[in-house]
Amino acid sequence: MAIGVPSMELHRSSPLLSGGRGNTCLQKKPFFVQAKRLVGMEKASTRPGTQESGQTKKRAPLVRGTVSPPLPVPGNIPRPPYVGTEYVPEIAKEIQMHDKEGIVHMRAACELAARVLDYAGTLVKPSVTTDEIDKAVHKMIIDAGAYPSPLGYGGFPKSVCTSVNECMCHGIPDSRELQDGDIINIDVTVYLNGYHGDTSKTFLCGEVDEASKRLVKVTEECLLRGISTCKHGTSFKKIGRRISEHAERNGFGVVECFVGHGVGRVFHSEPIIYHQRNNRPGQMIEGQTFTIEPIISMGSIECDMWDDGWTAVTTDGSLAAQFEHTILITRTGAEILTKC
Repeated sequence: MAIGVPSMELHRSSPLLSGGRGNTCLQKKPFFVQAKRLVGMEKASTRPGTQESGQTKKRAPLVRGTVSPPLPVPGNIPRPPYVGTEYVPEIAKEIQMHDKEGIVHMRAACELAARVLDYAGTLVKPSVTTDEIDKAVHKMIIDAGAYPSPLGYGGFPKSVCTSVNECMCHGIPDSRELQDGDIINIDVTVYLNGYHGDTSKTFLCGEVDEASKRLVKVTEECLLRGISTCKHGTSFKKIGRRISEHAERNGFGVVECFVGHGVGRVFHSEPIIYHQRNNRPGQMIEGQTFTIEPIISMGSIECDMWDDGWTAVTTDGSLAAQFEHTILITRTGAEILTKC
Protein backbone atom coordinates (compact mmCIF):
# COMPACT_ATOMS: atom_id res chain seq x y z
CA MET A 1 0.00 0.00 0.00
CA ALA A 2 1.32 3.40 -0.94
CA ILE A 3 2.01 6.06 1.64
CA GLY A 4 1.87 9.80 1.14
CA VAL A 5 4.97 11.84 0.49
CA PRO A 6 6.47 12.41 3.95
CA SER A 7 5.66 15.66 5.69
CA MET A 8 9.21 16.98 5.41
CA GLU A 9 8.88 16.88 1.63
CA LEU A 10 5.65 18.83 1.17
CA HIS A 11 5.21 20.44 4.61
CA ARG A 12 2.27 18.20 5.44
CA SER A 13 0.98 16.70 8.61
CA SER A 14 2.05 13.14 9.41
CA PRO A 15 1.44 10.99 6.32
CA LEU A 16 -1.46 8.58 6.28
CA LEU A 17 -1.82 5.33 4.46
CA SER A 18 -4.09 7.42 2.27
CA GLY A 19 -1.37 9.93 1.56
CA GLY A 20 -1.74 12.53 4.28
CA ARG A 21 -3.92 15.59 4.47
CA GLY A 22 -2.02 18.50 3.02
CA ASN A 23 -1.12 20.73 0.11
CA THR A 24 -1.55 18.19 -2.68
CA CYS A 25 -4.13 15.71 -1.41
CA LEU A 26 -6.70 18.19 -0.15
CA GLN A 27 -9.81 16.93 1.57
CA LYS A 28 -12.70 17.50 -0.81
CA LYS A 29 -16.28 16.33 -0.63
CA PRO A 30 -17.22 13.83 -3.34
CA PHE A 31 -19.59 16.18 -5.17
CA PHE A 32 -16.75 18.64 -5.81
CA VAL A 33 -14.76 15.84 -7.38
CA GLN A 34 -17.68 14.64 -9.45
CA ALA A 35 -18.20 18.10 -10.92
CA LYS A 36 -14.70 17.96 -12.41
CA ARG A 37 -14.99 14.55 -14.00
CA LEU A 38 -16.25 15.43 -17.47
CA VAL A 39 -13.52 18.04 -17.83
CA GLY A 40 -11.00 15.40 -16.83
CA MET A 41 -12.29 12.94 -19.41
CA GLU A 42 -11.92 15.58 -22.12
CA LYS A 43 -8.35 16.30 -21.03
CA ALA A 44 -7.48 12.62 -20.95
CA SER A 45 -8.76 11.98 -24.46
CA THR A 46 -6.60 14.75 -25.91
CA ARG A 47 -3.42 14.06 -23.95
CA PRO A 48 -0.48 13.11 -26.21
CA GLY A 49 -0.25 9.38 -26.79
CA THR A 50 -3.91 8.53 -26.22
CA GLN A 51 -5.39 9.31 -29.60
CA GLU A 52 -4.12 6.27 -31.45
CA SER A 53 -5.77 4.03 -28.87
CA GLY A 54 -9.18 5.68 -29.17
CA GLN A 55 -11.28 7.82 -26.84
CA THR A 56 -11.82 6.91 -23.23
CA LYS A 57 -15.30 5.64 -22.47
CA LYS A 58 -17.42 8.16 -20.59
CA ARG A 59 -18.24 6.85 -17.14
CA ALA A 60 -20.40 8.13 -14.34
CA PRO A 61 -18.41 9.86 -11.59
CA LEU A 62 -17.25 7.68 -8.74
CA VAL A 63 -19.68 7.83 -5.83
CA ARG A 64 -19.54 6.47 -2.33
CA GLY A 65 -21.64 3.48 -1.40
CA THR A 66 -22.54 2.15 2.01
CA VAL A 67 -19.58 0.90 4.03
CA SER A 68 -20.37 -2.17 6.12
CA PRO A 69 -18.79 -2.75 9.56
CA PRO A 70 -15.24 -4.13 9.81
CA LEU A 71 -15.04 -7.92 9.61
CA PRO A 72 -13.93 -9.92 12.67
CA VAL A 73 -10.56 -11.65 12.94
CA PRO A 74 -10.19 -14.76 15.13
CA GLY A 75 -8.46 -14.05 18.42
CA ASN A 76 -5.70 -16.58 17.81
CA ILE A 77 -4.35 -14.66 14.78
CA PRO A 78 -1.51 -12.29 15.74
CA ARG A 79 -2.18 -8.60 15.08
CA PRO A 80 0.26 -5.89 13.98
CA PRO A 81 1.02 -3.49 16.84
CA TYR A 82 -1.07 -0.63 15.40
CA VAL A 83 -4.34 -2.61 15.58
CA GLY A 84 -6.67 -1.30 18.26
CA THR A 85 -5.37 2.25 18.05
CA GLU A 86 -6.57 5.18 15.98
CA TYR A 87 -3.16 6.73 15.40
CA VAL A 88 -1.32 6.47 12.12
CA PRO A 89 2.15 5.00 12.77
CA GLU A 90 5.14 7.11 11.82
CA ILE A 91 7.22 5.85 8.92
CA ALA A 92 9.95 3.85 10.63
CA LYS A 93 13.45 5.18 10.04
CA GLU A 94 15.04 1.75 10.06
CA ILE A 95 16.09 0.08 6.82
CA GLN A 96 14.54 -3.37 7.01
CA MET A 97 17.28 -5.90 6.40
CA HIS A 98 16.68 -9.65 6.51
CA ASP A 99 18.79 -12.63 7.41
CA LYS A 100 18.03 -16.07 5.94
CA GLU A 101 15.21 -16.71 8.40
CA GLY A 102 13.69 -13.29 7.74
CA ILE A 103 13.80 -13.85 4.00
CA VAL A 104 11.94 -17.14 4.45
CA HIS A 105 9.20 -15.31 6.36
CA MET A 106 9.07 -12.49 3.82
CA ARG A 107 8.70 -14.97 0.97
CA ALA A 108 5.85 -16.70 2.79
CA ALA A 109 3.96 -13.48 3.50
CA CYS A 110 4.45 -12.18 -0.02
CA GLU A 111 3.48 -15.50 -1.61
CA LEU A 112 0.23 -15.44 0.33
CA ALA A 113 -0.45 -11.83 -0.63
CA ALA A 114 0.13 -12.69 -4.30
CA ARG A 115 -2.25 -15.66 -4.16
CA VAL A 116 -4.93 -13.59 -2.46
CA LEU A 117 -4.58 -10.83 -5.06
CA ASP A 118 -4.78 -13.34 -7.91
CA TYR A 119 -7.97 -14.78 -6.41
CA ALA A 120 -9.46 -11.33 -5.86
CA GLY A 121 -8.91 -10.56 -9.54
CA THR A 122 -11.11 -13.50 -10.54
CA LEU A 123 -14.01 -11.83 -8.73
CA VAL A 124 -13.88 -8.65 -10.81
CA LYS A 125 -16.97 -8.50 -13.04
CA PRO A 126 -19.92 -6.18 -13.59
CA SER A 127 -22.47 -6.08 -10.72
CA VAL A 128 -20.00 -7.37 -8.10
CA THR A 129 -19.55 -4.95 -5.20
CA THR A 130 -16.18 -3.99 -3.80
CA ASP A 131 -17.57 -5.02 -0.40
CA GLU A 132 -17.98 -8.57 -1.73
CA ILE A 133 -14.36 -8.53 -2.85
CA ASP A 134 -13.33 -7.35 0.62
CA LYS A 135 -15.23 -10.18 2.29
CA ALA A 136 -13.65 -12.80 0.02
CA VAL A 137 -10.15 -11.40 0.55
CA HIS A 138 -10.68 -11.23 4.31
CA LYS A 139 -11.78 -14.84 4.51
CA MET A 140 -8.89 -16.14 2.43
CA ILE A 141 -6.37 -14.25 4.56
CA ILE A 142 -7.68 -15.35 7.94
CA ASP A 143 -8.16 -18.93 6.70
CA ALA A 144 -4.40 -18.89 6.04
CA GLY A 145 -3.77 -17.80 9.64
CA ALA A 146 -2.75 -14.28 8.61
CA TYR A 147 -4.07 -10.81 9.40
CA PRO A 148 -5.23 -8.33 6.70
CA SER A 149 -2.76 -5.49 7.29
CA PRO A 150 -5.00 -2.55 6.23
CA LEU A 151 -7.69 -3.45 8.77
CA GLY A 152 -7.37 -1.01 11.66
CA TYR A 153 -4.37 0.85 10.24
CA GLY A 154 -5.06 4.41 11.37
CA GLY A 155 -8.74 3.48 11.59
CA PHE A 156 -9.01 2.06 8.06
CA PRO A 157 -12.26 0.04 8.23
CA LYS A 158 -11.65 -2.70 5.66
CA SER A 159 -9.29 -5.58 4.87
CA VAL A 160 -8.32 -4.52 1.34
CA CYS A 161 -8.22 -1.34 -0.75
CA THR A 162 -10.34 -1.21 -3.92
CA SER A 163 -9.67 1.83 -6.13
CA VAL A 164 -11.99 2.25 -9.10
CA ASN A 165 -11.43 4.42 -12.20
CA GLU A 166 -10.35 7.91 -11.06
CA CYS A 167 -9.46 6.69 -7.57
CA MET A 168 -5.67 6.77 -7.36
CA CYS A 169 -5.43 4.51 -4.32
CA HIS A 170 -6.89 3.46 -0.97
CA GLY A 171 -10.53 3.29 -1.95
CA ILE A 172 -12.71 1.85 0.82
CA PRO A 173 -14.75 -1.19 -0.24
CA ASP A 174 -18.48 -0.48 -0.14
CA SER A 175 -21.84 -1.38 -1.66
CA ARG A 176 -21.08 0.20 -5.05
CA GLU A 177 -21.39 -2.30 -7.90
CA LEU A 178 -18.64 -2.50 -10.49
CA GLN A 179 -19.75 -1.43 -13.95
CA ASP A 180 -18.87 -2.79 -17.37
CA GLY A 181 -15.78 -0.91 -18.54
CA ASP A 182 -14.42 -0.03 -15.10
CA ILE A 183 -10.82 -0.50 -14.08
CA ILE A 184 -10.10 -1.38 -10.45
CA ASN A 185 -6.91 -1.59 -8.43
CA ILE A 186 -6.99 -4.15 -5.65
CA ASP A 187 -4.31 -3.63 -3.00
CA VAL A 188 -3.61 -6.60 -0.72
CA THR A 189 -1.30 -6.67 2.29
CA VAL A 190 -1.09 -9.58 4.70
CA TYR A 191 0.63 -9.93 8.08
CA LEU A 192 1.93 -13.48 8.49
CA ASN A 193 4.29 -14.68 11.22
CA GLY A 194 5.26 -11.12 12.01
CA TYR A 195 5.98 -10.00 8.43
CA HIS A 196 3.98 -7.94 5.92
CA GLY A 197 3.67 -8.86 2.23
CA ASP A 198 2.30 -6.06 0.04
CA THR A 199 1.10 -6.10 -3.58
CA SER A 200 -1.51 -4.60 -5.90
CA LYS A 201 -2.74 -4.85 -9.46
CA THR A 202 -5.24 -3.04 -11.69
CA PHE A 203 -7.88 -5.31 -13.22
CA LEU A 204 -10.26 -4.79 -16.13
CA CYS A 205 -14.00 -5.18 -15.52
CA GLY A 206 -15.97 -6.47 -18.49
CA GLU A 207 -15.48 -4.76 -21.85
CA VAL A 208 -12.92 -2.00 -21.30
CA ASP A 209 -12.08 0.61 -23.94
CA GLU A 210 -8.68 0.51 -25.65
CA ALA A 211 -7.42 3.75 -24.09
CA SER A 212 -8.03 2.40 -20.58
CA LYS A 213 -6.42 -0.92 -21.46
CA ARG A 214 -3.40 0.96 -22.68
CA LEU A 215 -3.13 2.93 -19.43
CA VAL A 216 -3.21 -0.31 -17.44
CA LYS A 217 -0.64 -1.98 -19.70
CA VAL A 218 1.77 0.95 -19.55
CA THR A 219 1.42 1.19 -15.77
CA GLU A 220 2.45 -2.43 -15.32
CA GLU A 221 5.35 -1.85 -17.70
CA CYS A 222 6.41 1.15 -15.60
CA LEU A 223 6.56 -1.05 -12.50
CA LEU A 224 8.60 -3.74 -14.23
CA ARG A 225 10.99 -1.18 -15.71
CA GLY A 226 11.50 0.32 -12.28
CA ILE A 227 12.25 -3.10 -10.81
CA SER A 228 14.69 -3.86 -13.62
CA THR A 229 17.03 -1.13 -12.36
CA CYS A 230 17.30 -2.62 -8.88
CA LYS A 231 20.32 -4.39 -7.40
CA HIS A 232 22.84 -3.94 -4.61
CA GLY A 233 24.57 -0.56 -4.85
CA THR A 234 22.13 1.04 -7.30
CA SER A 235 20.79 4.53 -6.54
CA PHE A 236 17.11 4.67 -5.63
CA LYS A 237 16.62 7.64 -7.95
CA LYS A 238 17.07 5.37 -10.98
CA ILE A 239 13.66 3.84 -10.23
CA GLY A 240 11.86 7.15 -10.68
CA ARG A 241 13.80 8.05 -13.79
CA ARG A 242 12.98 4.77 -15.52
CA ILE A 243 9.30 4.95 -14.59
CA SER A 244 8.97 8.59 -15.67
CA GLU A 245 10.64 7.97 -19.01
CA HIS A 246 8.24 5.19 -19.93
CA ALA A 247 5.09 6.94 -18.69
CA GLU A 248 5.91 10.19 -20.47
CA ARG A 249 6.88 8.41 -23.67
CA ASN A 250 3.36 7.02 -23.73
CA GLY A 251 1.64 10.31 -22.92
CA PHE A 252 0.83 9.65 -19.26
CA GLY A 253 1.78 11.32 -16.00
CA VAL A 254 3.36 9.90 -12.84
CA VAL A 255 1.51 10.70 -9.61
CA GLU A 256 3.98 12.23 -7.17
CA CYS A 257 2.03 12.44 -3.90
CA PHE A 258 2.23 8.70 -3.16
CA VAL A 259 5.40 6.69 -2.72
CA GLY A 260 6.69 3.16 -2.19
CA HIS A 261 8.28 2.15 1.09
CA GLY A 262 10.30 -0.34 3.02
CA VAL A 263 8.25 -3.29 4.22
CA GLY A 264 8.86 -6.31 6.44
CA ARG A 265 8.29 -6.56 10.18
CA VAL A 266 7.09 -2.97 9.93
CA PHE A 267 4.36 -2.08 7.43
CA HIS A 268 5.89 1.25 6.32
CA SER A 269 9.52 2.24 6.75
CA GLU A 270 12.46 3.85 5.01
CA PRO A 271 13.52 3.84 2.24
CA ILE A 272 10.95 6.07 0.60
CA ILE A 273 10.62 5.11 -3.07
CA TYR A 274 9.83 8.03 -5.37
CA HIS A 275 8.29 7.06 -8.70
CA GLN A 276 9.00 10.35 -10.49
CA ARG A 277 12.35 11.87 -11.45
CA ASN A 278 14.21 12.95 -8.32
CA ASN A 279 17.67 13.56 -6.92
CA ARG A 280 17.20 11.88 -3.56
CA PRO A 281 20.31 10.22 -2.15
CA GLY A 282 20.59 6.58 -1.11
CA GLN A 283 21.57 3.22 -2.52
CA MET A 284 20.02 -0.22 -2.39
CA ILE A 285 21.52 -2.81 -0.06
CA GLU A 286 21.48 -6.57 -0.47
CA GLY A 287 18.92 -8.13 1.85
CA GLN A 288 16.51 -5.19 2.12
CA THR A 289 12.89 -5.29 1.04
CA PHE A 290 10.66 -2.49 -0.21
CA THR A 291 7.71 -1.83 -2.49
CA ILE A 292 7.62 -0.12 -5.86
CA GLU A 293 4.07 0.96 -6.69
CA PRO A 294 3.69 3.65 -9.37
CA ILE A 295 0.36 5.32 -9.99
CA ILE A 296 0.00 6.51 -13.57
CA SER A 297 -2.67 8.98 -14.70
CA MET A 298 -4.26 9.85 -18.04
CA GLY A 299 -4.75 13.43 -16.90
CA SER A 300 -3.98 15.28 -13.69
CA ILE A 301 -1.28 13.90 -11.39
CA GLU A 302 -2.70 15.86 -8.44
CA CYS A 303 -5.24 14.36 -6.08
CA ASP A 304 -8.23 15.35 -4.01
CA MET A 305 -8.95 13.50 -0.77
CA TRP A 306 -12.52 12.61 0.06
CA ASP A 307 -13.72 13.50 3.52
CA ASP A 308 -13.44 9.84 4.58
CA GLY A 309 -9.72 10.64 4.91
CA TRP A 310 -8.64 7.78 2.62
CA THR A 311 -10.09 7.88 -0.89
CA ALA A 312 -7.68 9.77 -3.15
CA VAL A 313 -8.98 10.69 -6.60
CA THR A 314 -7.54 12.60 -9.54
CA THR A 315 -8.47 16.28 -9.37
CA ASP A 316 -9.91 16.26 -12.88
CA GLY A 317 -11.62 12.87 -12.77
CA SER A 318 -9.24 11.24 -15.25
CA LEU A 319 -8.43 7.55 -14.92
CA ALA A 320 -5.47 6.30 -12.89
CA ALA A 321 -3.93 2.84 -12.59
CA GLN A 322 -1.45 1.29 -10.17
CA PHE A 323 0.67 -1.85 -9.87
CA GLU A 324 2.80 -2.88 -6.91
CA HIS A 325 5.33 -5.53 -5.97
CA THR A 326 7.40 -6.17 -2.87
CA ILE A 327 10.99 -6.87 -3.92
CA LEU A 328 14.11 -8.24 -2.23
CA ILE A 329 17.43 -6.67 -3.24
CA THR A 330 20.12 -9.19 -4.17
CA ARG A 331 23.75 -8.82 -5.18
CA THR A 332 22.89 -9.10 -8.88
CA GLY A 333 19.32 -7.83 -9.14
CA ALA A 334 15.95 -7.95 -7.42
CA GLU A 335 13.70 -10.87 -6.53
CA ILE A 336 10.00 -10.11 -6.95
CA LEU A 337 8.57 -11.66 -3.80
CA THR A 338 4.91 -11.03 -4.73
CA LYS A 339 5.09 -12.54 -8.21
CA CYS A 340 2.28 -15.05 -8.58
